[in-house]
Amino acid sequence: MTTISIDNLFIILIILLILSAFFSGSETALMSVNRYKLKHKVKNRESSALKVEYLLDNTDKTLGLILLLNNFVNILASAITTLIAIELYGDAGIAVGAGMLTFFILVFSEVTPKTFAALYSDKIAYKISFFFYYSLKIFYPIVNFINFFSKNILIIFGVNKKKRQNDDLSNDEIKTIIQESSKKITANYEEMILNLLDLQKVTVEHAMIPKNDIDGVDISAENNKISRRIIDINHTRIPVYSNTLNNLQGFINKKHVPALIKDKNEISVNELKSCLDEPYYIPEDTSLLSQLIIFKKEKKRIGCVVDEYGDIKGLLTLDDILEEIVGEYAVINDKEELIKNISKFKLEVHGSVQLREINKMLAINLNQASVTTINGYILESLQEIPQVGMTFKEDNIIIEVKEVNNNFVERAIVTKKYE
Repeated sequence: MTTISIDNLFIILIILLILSAFFSGSETALMSVNRYKLKHKVKNRESSALKVEYLLDNTDKTLGLILLLNNFVNILASAITTLIAIELYGDAGIAVGAGMLTFFILVFSEVTPKTFAALYSDKIAYKISFFFYYSLKIFYPIVNFINFFSKNILIIFGVNKKKRQNDDLSNDEIKTIIQESSKKITANYEEMILNLLDLQKVTVEHAMIPKNDIDGVDISAENNKISRRIIDINHTRIPVYSNTLNNLQGFINKKHVPALIKDKNEISVNELKSCLDEPYYIPEDTSLLSQLIIFKKEKKRIGCVVDEYGDIKGLLTLDDILEEIVGEYAVINDKEELIKNISKFKLEVHGSVQLREINKMLAINLNQASVTTINGYILESLQEIPQVGMTFKEDNIIIEVKEVNNNFVERAIVTKKYE
């Protein structure tokens, strides 16, 4: 017979079950804490965050401590339950007591506290960090002794503590986080961040001005035509070439033009050449992110995109890259002429519209490795010169040629169909 009263044994048992719930919930809270919020708090040198970081950096020791304490109170609770059962029902009560204790531990000391801790892991983890941080210091010899055996067992199974799982996020995972945070990020900011993440995957070829659309100045023309041509072009930096664009001489900044003309109505070729910035070339497979960094590093704002043979394919400016990030900020009427929304799932587009723009607007995946525009896509798909009225279907996408001019698809209708 025990000298402790039944009432006191019940009080001790309840306290032990509460402690068991505390240790179980603490384990879940610490292991579920948001690592990225934690890193932010650590940067701000918050005391509780530093302790949580220490506990998570020593996961084996932290888990060893929690399980040591939890098992101790559970074993003690089992002993107290046995005493109560024998006191009330004799030897026959041992089985009943074991069953009841198992039920109470599962419900009140495992499932409930772990569920609660998982829902409020951040709030709980930082509050309990002090207790476990200093407890780990106190029980360090015992925890180390236990971990010695567990570590060697893991080594037998080929598990190396130093080779941790990589916590780095992929671009797609970061996008998911941003989209899930839409309540805290405005739609415009969200789009800009997502576009910025895409810069590494998109090459300069997708953002450049095609060669046929480049406004440049041919210095082989007459002097008075050169000056008029420069004045007529509505760009700050203008490519200057001789006979063909592949014979690029450099770029002229339009702010220098008034000083060259002065009281004359023409510019001499020699004067023009003296003010040219050197030609700058960009390989066609360069990513937009890399080129943005290069533009910043080399203090350049414009360059010609060249293919593997050195032929010019297009022109890329800093503004073109910025438009990929912040979206189209050209004159709205110009954009409306290029893309016309017929309905939620149907667009009328100009042949020069980029496939990426159509893919974004209709949430589809038009993709041809060798082309970037809808005109190129149609030519690649049909394998013939398109005629007005031609229609073809790929998966759930229907494309109809509406207008053709000199073998170029001026207008096409792209429709997304649902099966």
